[in-house]
Amino acid sequence: MSRRVASGEWTRAFPGVLVVHPGPLTWRQQARAALVYAGAGAALSHRSAAFAHGILPEPGRTVHVSVPAGRRVTAQPGLVVHRRRSMPFASGRLRAVGAEVTVLDLVDALPTADDVVGLVCEVVRAGVRPGVVLLHAEDRRALRHRGLLVGMLGTDGLVDQGVESPLEHRYLRDVERAHGLPPAAAQQRQRVGRRWIRADRVHVGLGVRVELDGQLAHPHGRTDDDVWRDNAVAVERSELTLRYRWRHVVAHPCRTAAQVAAALTARGWQGRPRRCARDCTLTP
Repeated sequence: MSRRVASGEWTRAFPGVLVVHPGPLTWRQQARAALVYAGAGAALSHRSAAFAHGILPEPGRTVHVSVPAGRRVTAQPGLVVHRRRSMPFASGRLRAVGAEVTVLDLVDALPTADDVVGLVCEVVRAGVRPGVVLLHAEDRRALRHRGLLVGMLGTDGLVDQGVESPLEHRYLRDVERAHGLPPAAAQQRQRVGRRWIRADRVHVGLGVRVELDGQLAHPHGRTDDDVWRDNAVAVERSELTLRYRWRHVVAHPCRTAAQVAAALTARGWQGRPRRCARDCTLTP
């Protein structure tokens, strides 16, 4: 065996685990080898389980496995070992911790609220059951970001209100609500010409739409399709489109709110915005 490994005919994945073919391993092969190495009771967890469940698009460079706390499994290059006092339910051809518990594992390790919102949006798109996630969360006393998680996934939470990205969460919290703007309808589907389009936020009856372009999604500003859509909405529906990016919402929420308020007032809004704090630059 040593000769075949040395010659490259076989591949040593982990100590005591050989793959009987040459060349780099696929992620699934690496994950299976990790489970064999980790032994009885081991299961993919954290980012690896999230990839296996279709929550995350990429598995990352390392394989994460969880093992019962009483077992000693040494971490290896490319392998992270998590010891758990109580092993959660795991199943599948590549044995993995359940999707709902995996969500909590990931949330607990995230540093910022924006990261949590981004993950929760991916979780919802992947079809993970929000109610089951929250049920498991009740058993974790020290869970980080608990309030935000419940606020996102709970009944009438932010997900139910149409929040689909960290930028939309920031806009709703720091621009719209903080400055007393009228609630906008989220993720509105409208027919323009021969096409169906979807707007991030629409002030129904006032003819004002807000589109939020995340930096990663639109690194070079408006796309050609964005331009077509904005122009078509202006011509066919006589609606004004205000388009904002991360810098406008995060660095200048008060200035953004002032502009939205001005647009709403010009189109018939009878209310008045409010200042979010003493140093708010908005003038009611």
